[in-house]
Amino acid sequence: MRLGVLDVGSNTVHLLVVDAHRGGHPSPMSSTKSVLRLAEQIDDDGRLSDRAARKLVESIDEFTHIASSSGCEQVMAFATSAVRDAVNSDEVLADVAHKTGVAVEVLSGPDEARLTSLAVRRWYGWSAGRILALDIGGGSLEMSNGVDEEPDVALSLPLGAGRLTREWLPGDPPDRRRVSVLRDWLDAELRPSAKELTDPGKPDLAVGTSKTFRSLARLTGAAPSNAGPRVQRRLTASGLRQLISFISRMTRDDRAELEGVSADRAGQLVAGALVAEAAMRALSVDTLEICPWALREGVILRRLDAEPPQTAENGVGTGGAGHVVG
Repeated sequence: MRLGVLDVGSNTVHLLVVDAHRGGHPSPMSSTKSVLRLAEQIDDDGRLSDRAARKLVESIDEFTHIASSSGCEQVMAFATSAVRDAVNSDEVLADVAHKTGVAVEVLSGPDEARLTSLAVRRWYGWSAGRILALDIGGGSLEMSNGVDEEPDVALSLPLGAGRLTREWLPGDPPDRRRVSVLRDWLDAELRPSAKELTDPGKPDLAVGTSKTFRSLARLTGAAPSNAGPRVQRRLTASGLRQLISFISRMTRDDRAELEGVSADRAGQLVAGALVAEAAMRALSVDTLEICPWALREGVILRRLDAEPPQTAENGVGTGGAGHVVG
């Protein structure tokens, strides 16, 4: 079957179209995204702005038509930290459903961690043993630890790269003292969660997923994306420390010129690197394997594990991610 996964994130709305079947390897057919920066458009009262809500409706409507023309049998739409944080998210998503016919499910932070853990487990297989998985998004940091497809521990902390950039590092380049203070603050914030995460057992494999970790690995010498998903990529603590010393002195525009860094994420690269460094330090991890699968693949895999999707008359189902979270 052909499926569309619509990911409403803190920075972008991303449509991934895949061909997939139960027990098989999902094959990506196309990827389309729009940069909305929803997390930056939440006002002092915690409300997503009217302009952002309109742009969200427009993007989802456009992407739904793309999914339909691509032959998708169903679109699974979900939202993460930015929409989860907005106090008017129910109102905004009701308007989205009314105007586009797409029901967007808001994932909890722990559900994000669980679904990412599922994707990582399927990628590496049972022989990997106990897996520790880390995922830095725009608004939150997800962490999990387990030996099964359902992890023993799944945590989400409000330590996303975009959030910390706005709250701690507004300067361009970032103020060096604020970088130092943020490092100390992250150590204190992560200490109790690190203990909770590692209590079930020491991991046999530590993994980083998603764009932030891929960019950091690329900047420390890992293979580029055009080398393919099966090339082994790693991020080391020593390489990360050297990278932070380098990129924290650069402007946003200069960072955007680095290979593997997109212009829409260059501004939050330093904060993302500091979160990665602090998490690895708190968890006593020296090396992370970089997994090409993450949350979107987890959503697909969970959906394939469930009953076959119902198909709408126009060829695009409107079931949200609630059908895949369980």
